[in-house]
Amino acid sequence: MKQISMLDLRREYEYMKDDIEVAIRKCLDHQQWIMGPEVKELEGKIAEYLGVKYCIGVASGTDALVISLRALAIKLKGEEYFSKEDEIVTTPFTFTATGDAILRAGATPVFVDIDPRTFNLDAIAAEEYLRRYGKKVAGIIPVHLYGQACALDKIMETANSHHLFVIEDVAQALGGMWKDKKLGSIGAAGCFSFFPSKNLGGFGDGGMIATNDEEIASLSRMLRVHGGKDKYNVEHVGYKSRLDTLQAAILLAKYKYLDEFNTRRREIAKVYNNELKGIEEIVLPEEQPSACHVYHQYTIRVKNGKREKLKQFLQEKGISSMVYYPLPLNKMKVFQGRCRIHGDLSETEKAAEEVLSLPVEPLLAHEDVAAIAQAIKDFFKKDK
Repeated sequence: MKQISMLDLRREYEYMKDDIEVAIRKCLDHQQWIMGPEVKELEGKIAEYLGVKYCIGVASGTDALVISLRALAIKLKGEEYFSKEDEIVTTPFTFTATGDAILRAGATPVFVDIDPRTFNLDAIAAEEYLRRYGKKVAGIIPVHLYGQACALDKIMETANSHHLFVIEDVAQALGGMWKDKKLGSIGAAGCFSFFPSKNLGGFGDGGMIATNDEEIASLSRMLRVHGGKDKYNVEHVGYKSRLDTLQAAILLAKYKYLDEFNTRRREIAKVYNNELKGIEEIVLPEEQPSACHVYHQYTIRVKNGKREKLKQFLQEKGISSMVYYPLPLNKMKVFQGRCRIHGDLSETEKAAEEVLSLPVEPLLAHEDVAAIAQAIKDFFKKDK
């Protein structure tokens, strides 16, 4: 039986093998493994792509969030870290790194419910929290989940009216847009991940901070190398979080395929949308009129408690699927006693019980996309 995986990195490598091997050979020739020329080149290319002044390569998407927050604490408060009294509003329906970064920067995460149509932070609920309890809030971290943009107009309007910073978590959405702007170019900083499964992924961990703020850029550069411009006389509590030269070289080789692959992801999503429309027991992803969704994940909702049965059915057909995410952050042990919760988070709870992500990798064969859609249709016919 043929197996259809969520992601086939070997197939992706074979597609761009020549470019990657040339890039690696250049590194073997120059032997500049720490902060080599490829790092600066990648920073420049991503900055130009996003339309920002500065990009700073770091060791992971998680570090991008932590370092951005640390830079803002130093800039805004003149202190190394935020305090527990400083609140940062975000979504509980995301990977743990988003909330964990807030804790590591010294602040307290405030979890606000999601918009059920997009799975992203509910901008109206965030505004409500700020209106009622916002005196301690320092900033907002919207997460562009699955490649879908948050409602940035409303979020930025709310943040500006309350004098708050916005850091965009763009780990899953490189290449996505809100109106005419690339995601990650709108807030005080945008944070990206180059984890192998991402729309632009390396052969290991890697991340990037994007900003138009010279002070945030300067502080971020210091924080990624132990906290100073001079490593023998540092100014801040820093990290060893440089983007590896070899990873930068591989990412440069793969970067030329980013828009092509994002376009293919959107094409696959259209096939799913056309094939699966009309099935009453699933809800298809809804692309917002002002956004360009880049489908890091194609995520449906399976109603009436049938998600696990559908997942098992697909597995028996050799088709992989994944649940992102089965447990909201507010329910994780690490956040107990360390977060605040606004409202009952009912939409978050419901999403965690219903979401199912289907294969959407850009090199997925047409016949495999058709087979996945047909299997889902067969399940619901059989289940009636």
